[in-house]
Amino acid sequence: MDLILAQEAGGSGLLSLLPFLIILLLFVPLFLNGRKQRRQMAETQAMQQALEDGDVVVTTSGLRGTITDASYEDTIDLEIADGVVTTWLRAAIREKVDPDTSSEDESGDSTESAGSSDASQPKPENKPTIH
Repeated sequence: MDLILAQEAGGSGLLSLLPFLIILLLFVPLFLNGRKQRRQMAETQAMQQALEDGDVVVTTSGLRGTITDASYEDTIDLEIADGVVTTWLRAAIREKVDPDTSSEDESGDSTESAGSSDASQPKPENKPTIH
């Protein structure tokens, strides 16, 4: 009889810890995601502070431009077209574009189209067919 009572007492002890274990399991991923987000934010802020004149960047709104003046602490000047310079907050810069990859993409596209034998013939239009 004493053995049965001991088993029941031990089993109920584990059941009383179950809510705490579930809460712990829910908070561990939240904690790990918070650490990852803080690390990404720190990397982005470091990139924004290291911007220099001549860097090609993309803003959070998707605008691509070249930095013409990065001497201010909180703002930078972007040239978005020839002779068109706008002032942006550094925090609005999402990423720095690597000029090597963008020039390779452009040169790769032009060599493919120049090397094809069908370049002189007009390409058929892709029109949807209506049935």
